[in-house]
Amino acid sequence: MLKHRGFPGRMPGTDYQFVIRRANPRGVTPITRRERFKDRKPADRRADAAFMRALWEQFGDAPFERGNLDAGRLSWLFGREVVAVDDPFDPADYDALLRIDVDAARHSFPDVFEETWSWE
Repeated sequence: MLKHRGFPGRMPGTDYQFVIRRANPRGVTPITRRERFKDRKPADRRADAAFMRALWEQFGDAPFERGNLDAGRLSWLFGREVVAVDDPFDPADYDALLRIDVDAARHSFPDVFEETWSWE
């Protein structure tokens, strides 16, 4: 499992996890598309935006390996702002390649792509 050096471990000041420390010995947690409903808590929406910001700063529009990125956090963006590169895609593979769909991400998180973005 690739560990993404320099990637934030969590959203600052919260318990919203962005990466995992070690591979799961019982098997890889698969990435699944989770629906984001309009009544989600503001803190959850901020965590999504902070995670997208971290992805954008780390990888830009280049493909990246899932590695130690948290499957739960990726699942909130998967299938919309984060898409599979591999075909066929294995959602339970630490080596799976993903990329940011920049157009979808700009539409969903316009503040992330502004120069004056803040982690708060």
